[in-house]
Amino acid sequence: MKLLIAIDGSPASQKAVKYAARLFKSLSGDTHISVMTVQDDSSLRLFKKYTPKGSVEDYLRENADKNLAWAIKYLNKTKLAHDMIIKYGNPSEQIIKESKSGSFNMIIMGTKGRSSWTDTLIGSVAQRVVSNSKIPVVLI
Repeated sequence: MKLLIAIDGSPASQKAVKYAARLFKSLSGDTHISVMTVQDDSSLRLFKKYTPKGSVEDYLRENADKNLAWAIKYLNKTKLAHDMIIKYGNPSEQIIKESKSGSFNMIIMGTKGRSSWTDTLIGSVAQRVVSNSKIPVVLI
């Protein structure tokens, strides 16, 4: 079973990583964990014209590394094999795209990340992923 854990560095995404680790340990057979973070670059495209070449990309990469740092440390501590995926663009679209291209069996993600307070029940990214995914999505 291939598990895709979508994280954004929030407390909810940390809970998703912990849940996935527990699930991983309970599954038998060939199981694989991929932890993914997506950096939404839509609001920064304009800045690329006015900043030194590569500075926006460096900023996005630093944020991606920050988002992944806790997950890497936790999964290394639990001795679970995993890999990391960094994508840029619309988070829900990139998560769905990766779930298809990577032939994942399940997506695990937090319900409330860094979105605005107007997303009352679950975050907008989670809503879009659940609505568009062809595979099971576990929301934590």
